[in-house]
This record gives sequence, structure tokens and C-alpha cells, in this order.
Amino acid sequence: MCACVVLVVAMVAAINLAVPMLAASALHPSASTLVWIVDTYVIFFACLVIPGGAAGDRFGRKGVLLAGLLLFAAGALLSAVAPNVAVLLISRAITGIGAAAVLPNTLAVLLHAVPAERKGPTIAVWASMTGIGGVVGNVGGGAVLSGGSWRWLFAAAVPIALVLAALVARVAPVSPRHDRRLDVPGALLFVAASVALLLGIVQGPESGWGSAVVIGGFAGAAALFAVWTFVELKVEHPLLDPRLFRVPGLRGACLGMTTVFFGMFALFYVNASFLQYGMGFGVLRTGLGIIPLTVPVILGARHVGRLAQRIGVDATVALAFVFVGAGLLGLSTSDAHTTYLEYAAWLVATGVGVTLALPTLSAAIAGSLPHAQAGVGAGLQATTREFGSALGVAVISTVLTARFVAALPPDVREHDPHTVAQALATTTRTEDVVAAFISGADTGFRVVGVAVLVLGVLVVVQSLLSRGGRTPAAR
Repeated sequence: MCACVVLVVAMVAAINLAVPMLAASALHPSASTLVWIVDTYVIFFACLVIPGGAAGDRFGRKGVLLAGLLLFAAGALLSAVAPNVAVLLISRAITGIGAAAVLPNTLAVLLHAVPAERKGPTIAVWASMTGIGGVVGNVGGGAVLSGGSWRWLFAAAVPIALVLAALVARVAPVSPRHDRRLDVPGALLFVAASVALLLGIVQGPESGWGSAVVIGGFAGAAALFAVWTFVELKVEHPLLDPRLFRVPGLRGACLGMTTVFFGMFALFYVNASFLQYGMGFGVLRTGLGIIPLTVPVILGARHVGRLAQRIGVDATVALAFVFVGAGLLGLSTSDAHTTYLEYAAWLVATGVGVTLALPTLSAAIAGSLPHAQAGVGAGLQATTREFGSALGVAVISTVLTARFVAALPPDVREHDPHTVAQALATTTRTEDVVAAFISGADTGFRVVGVAVLVLGVLVVVQSLLSRGGRTPAAR
């Protein structure tokens, strides 16, 4: 079960390493298309993880888990052989749907399989796999991509998923089913609203912020989220009950989880290109280059609970956002002359913030809900993590692209390039193109860092409000 979690989470991180290869590939993707290649998987994963768990309850967790692994393998295989961008985007969506069926049902199968006295340690081990998955995605993805083609990344996932499916079929127990109806309209509306929001963000630099597609994306997102809220309030078994967000502690913790992953995956998206373009790293060294971020997580996670008891939850959360925001702002000072040791120091600072935030916010989400709604809490954590990841990639890519184009020399800019690969195809002035990219990356880190700090203030305020008075739902 843990290997299944690592596989689907690793794919979220690994694809960022392939961005420079994809940009220079025969597919000739635009800057916005690169974001969609990364985010299509993440957004389907985020929006369907709760329905994936509900489907397991209704149709059988083992069966849905197996179906998810096979769907993941099929989507990865189709990605590996995709002849054009359209097929690649469709296959990424299929892979994301498979991942959404896998993640929640691994925990459900585990909890059914182990005795009551082992459930607590089992949940802790399962939860730690999401962090390990990010490391495996970067290091393993770097090793696979060192073969020279982005297609190898998807091809390598196919046999792993099939082997895991065979193991699940052999060893996983069959658990009882529950006759609970699936909220299909709610799931479809949530996906549509999320895609519309990302469309507005991602297409801004290329289509223009006043263009019909951008305005339509934002307007469509607002309308679809409103309809989704109305539908969820009326349906008997909602995908996600909006009334839950009346609880200030839950509202703040969910915003905090979204913000942490917003910052972390914005970093992942730019880090891979920065190390390759700005520092001249190969893809394997790039995969290894993110490891300083994970050192505080590995060494410090078990001590966070004691720290929160000593200085308080609010102070711990505030400290977490200070470190994440400061780390990103520190990275925004990097340039072609920055040493990797300096760069790694800011990664460590960001990692300290992530280490402080994740267990504290996870506990806050779980503690804001009645025990009977523990499954809803787990689904909320998965949804907020992946949704924040998708937004982080979209926002930093949008800022980076706009600044990159503006920083290019006029004779290069007149060819309207939006990626480093497109710019290099029109000029031999590599240093100017790389300098423009670094300028865009620095601006992106700065914007995301400030956003993390501002949102962190809102999270702490919500937490303070939740201390002032809990609603009956919270109790």
C-alpha cells in the first residue's frame, strides 16, 4: 500500500524535472501548454480523490484500488507514446484519475487489514509516504530522465504500476462495502471549476489578461464554484459539504495546507529548470539537488509535536510560514553567480517551514472535525495538498513567463517566444536567454514568497478565531 502511495505522489514531483526536455521536444509546447502537462494530472488527482474514496466504499476498496492502478498504468503508457500535445494531455488526465482512485483506498485497505492497536502507527507510516514520494519522484525521476528522453519517465511507471496491481490482487483483503451514493455532479462541477480557474491564470501571459479566454476562465470558475456550492448544499451525500468551512479552525488549516503546497510545488516547478538552465546541472544532479529541502522533514518531523506543545500551535504555524516565505524570498536573490551551497541553504530554510507546517496543520484539520468524519478530514487534506500544488505551478509559471518575455532582448522578443527552448531556437545568445529566465524565476519566487507570507497571516488569524469559540460542528 505504501509503495502505491509513493508511486502516485512521485509522479507529481518527477514531471517537473522533465519540463526542460518537454520544452525542447518535437512536441514544441508553449509555456502555457507546459503548465497544463504538469497540472492536468494534479488537478484530476486533487478533485477526484474524495470521490475515489467514496467509490471504494460503494464498490469495494480493493477493486477500485486495482482499477486505479491499471488506469494509472494505461495513462502512463499512453503518455509515453503520445504523438502530440492533445494526446499527452488526455493521457495525463487518465493517469490523474487513476491516482485519485489509488490514494484514498490504500489507507482504507490498510485500516481494514491491521488490528485496532496498530491503526495509529499504520496511519503515521502511510502519511509519511507522501513526503517520501516527493523525494523518490525527484531522485528516481532524475535517474530515469538521464536516459535522455522525457518519454522514459512515463514508460518507467507502467511496469511499476502493473507489478503493484499484481501484488494488490494477491495480498490485499476484501473489505465490506457501504451503500452510499456517489456525488457525480459535485465531482464534475469541482473539476470544471478548477480547470476554469487554472485556465484564467495560465493563459494570461500568452493570450493577454483582458482576453476573452482569460476573463471567461475566471468568470466561469466563479460561476461553477457557486453552482457547485449550491449543489453540495442540496445533495444527500455531498462530495464535500461547504458547511464544514463554517468552522474557523478547519477553514484556516485547509487554507494553510493549500498555501504550503502552493509554495512548495511552485518551487519544484522552477527548481528543475533553474538548476538545469541557470547552474548547468544535468537532470540527475537536478533530481538530487532538491534533497536539502527534505533534510529538515526527515530529521525534524518527530519533534514538531513537542515544539507545538511548548510554544503553542499558533506560534508554530506562524513560524512555519515565516520560514517558507523567507526561503522562497531568499531563492529569489539567486542568479548565475550564486553557488549551489547558497541555494541549498534557502532550500533548507523552506524545508524547515514545511516541516513545522504539515503535521501541525494536519492535526488541526483532524481536530476540527468529529471523530465520525475522520475520512472527510483525510480527503480534505489530500484535496487541499494537490489543489495547492496545481495553483502553485500555475501562478509561478505565469509570473515567470511574463517576466521572461519582458527581459529578453528586443530582437529575440519580436519572435514572441514564451519558453527558453523557443527563445534559443531564434538566437545564439544563450547567456541573454538564460539571464532572462533567471530574472523570471527570481520574480516568480518573490511573488510566491510574498503570497505565502500574506496567506500565512490569514491562516494564523483563522486559528486565533477558532480558539475564541468553536462551533457545535467543531466539537
